[in-house]
Amino acid sequence: MRLIATGLLLAMAVAFLAARWLAQAMPHPGWGFAIAFTEAAMVGGLADWFAVTALFRHPLGLPIPHTAIIPENKNRIADTMAGFLRDNFLTPQVVARRLRGFNLAAAAGGFLADPRPGGSERLRTGATGLLADILQSLDQEQLGGLVKGGLRRQIERIDAAPLLGQVLTAAIADRRHVPVLEAVIRRAGALIEDNEPLIRAMIHERANKLVRWTGLDEKVANAVLDGLYRLLAETMVDPQHPLRRKLEETLVDLADKLLHDAAMQARVARLKAELLANPAVVGWLDGMWERLRGAMLRALRDPDRLLAGEIGASVGALGKALGEDARLQLLVNRFARRTLVGTASRYGDEIVRLVSETVKRWDARTVTDRVEGAVGRDLQFIRINGTLVGGLVGVAIHVVDRLL
Repeated sequence: MRLIATGLLLAMAVAFLAARWLAQAMPHPGWGFAIAFTEAAMVGGLADWFAVTALFRHPLGLPIPHTAIIPENKNRIADTMAGFLRDNFLTPQVVARRLRGFNLAAAAGGFLADPRPGGSERLRTGATGLLADILQSLDQEQLGGLVKGGLRRQIERIDAAPLLGQVLTAAIADRRHVPVLEAVIRRAGALIEDNEPLIRAMIHERANKLVRWTGLDEKVANAVLDGLYRLLAETMVDPQHPLRRKLEETLVDLADKLLHDAAMQARVARLKAELLANPAVVGWLDGMWERLRGAMLRALRDPDRLLAGEIGASVGALGKALGEDARLQLLVNRFARRTLVGTASRYGDEIVRLVSETVKRWDARTVTDRVEGAVGRDLQFIRINGTLVGGLVGVAIHVVDRLL
């Protein structure tokens, strides 16, 4: 488009010279119109060339004031972009207003159930590619810190003890704890079986010489092991066994203390704080963010592969449920609205600052190339239109001049 616009300007210059020469060689009133058109077209084309070029660089390399506008004002443009993003997208009021009346769950369900409807594949591919480019271009250390800091704050806000108490109470009420108890009993039996030689050695060491001489220590060891195996087997098969009931009573008591005992709740809170301060947990959070970012990039770069196989079938089933179940849509939409409004309220300023600082860190050439690459084609149309419109205005002025 730049070549076409420049070629049209040069064509007007050649036509102007030809019209001037022909007007002298073969005088005719019509040449005046041709000269007026080509002369004004050159002026319009040159003016628009100067205006378009001044946006991105100094015309002809000359440091003319108020040129190279974009590279010279990169930081101000970054702040303006960030302010636009904040004012139009990331305030709680704007988010709530835009989400009101929008069935996010149904839209997501339709996409998950059939992620490639009709002719939208090109749009979908372009959107996912754009998201991947944005995710990759943002400052990873700052973005990772933002995500990990937000996750840590959310974990710190969770009152873990009542939550655990509610989960445990619901599990006991639905008898979901029974498989866990049985697994613990089976594991205890496996541990005893794996450590039989150690148990027998302990009994032999604690027996006196007379017992060892008579061989009673071996009988005692067999009796102890048989008793333990029998106790575990009876506990496994008898739902009313005293040991099983005692274990269940212990679980019920633990759930009650988690819900109502201030001392137990304080102990759980201290344990949670110690875990969050543990370097191993900090490293786990760092690794989780890197894995999450890598998985997001792979999914955005190749969405078809992500939705293949069993994962694709599961995602399709979820999409169908979201699209057909009105009650589920209500719950998901309500949760999405609260989450997005809360996110905008808590992290809107940090997201805006992240965008602004990322653009500011780009060098001037990068900003110029990206903006010009995005809108440059339309800017060259401005040059073409300026050349043609300038020529028409020149003809109109020539007509008025002739009439007057």
